[in-house]
Amino acid sequence: MRNTLILLLIALFGGLSGLWVGRHFSVPTAAPAAPPGLTVVGVGERLPALSWPQLDGNRVELAALRGRPLLINYWASWCGPCIQEMPVLDAFATSQGEQGIRVLGVALDNEADVRAFLGKRPVNYAIALEPPSGDDSSVRLGNRHSVLPFSVLIDADGQVLAHKEGSFSHKALAQWTSQAAR
Repeated sequence: MRNTLILLLIALFGGLSGLWVGRHFSVPTAAPAAPPGLTVVGVGERLPALSWPQLDGNRVELAALRGRPLLINYWASWCGPCIQEMPVLDAFATSQGEQGIRVLGVALDNEADVRAFLGKRPVNYAIALEPPSGDDSSVRLGNRHSVLPFSVLIDADGQVLAHKEGSFSHKALAQWTSQAAR
């Protein structure tokens, strides 16, 4: 009984502390400014020329992927929501066939960790690598909060249709990507 009372008091104190902090300290909701000299591509704008190394040693060039819509998904091997989302993206990529939306995963991670992760949980879409930084391509494509997973939907002509912070369910992914069919 005594332990239960102590746990209840701790929970009550934690809840009240959270309320006090929430009222006395504001959390900024606006995106931080881009680093000086960095151009961030917004919705409706064309993609810059970007390329990344792949695990097989080749490079993936964005310009070479034009002609079909593209979903770029930024992730990392240590990111729980990314890991949960990968089967959803994998099923989506498989369902698109040769004419639908391409999926490209860009791991903001190191090569060894990505190889180890994909050795246990392989996917059927292309994976590229990029070291995370304050000006990595996810930031240049709109990820100003540095949230993972982060996705960008691009039309067949290389124009950004939408950005999304956070993971997808099957239904949310289908709704979000329907913009590419318009």
